[in-house]
Amino acid sequence: METFFLICSVVFMILLALCLVRVVGGPTVLDRIVGGNVIGTKVTVLLLIIGVLYQEVEMFVDIAIAYALLNFITTLGAAKYFLHRGKAGLQEND
Repeated sequence: METFFLICSVVFMILLALCLVRVVGGPTVLDRIVGGNVIGTKVTVLLLIIGVLYQEVEMFVDIAIAYALLNFITTLGAAKYFLHRGKAGLQEND
């Protein structure tokens, strides 16, 4: 069973690298924000996998929930900031 979780961890690390490419070279600010959010979500899953591997799931669930909440708040803040500045690549239809 540990081998399965290790393989899943490696796959998630590869997916993290692909998302990092989107964050660094995204054509718009919103692509970069979404890429950062996806990275945060994948890190949350990796934290839970680490908790299973170390057999300390309760502790890692608390850490993962705190990290996911921080990721969500940061994404909302960045999206609101760039949307307010008008540099997000969106045009408001008023």
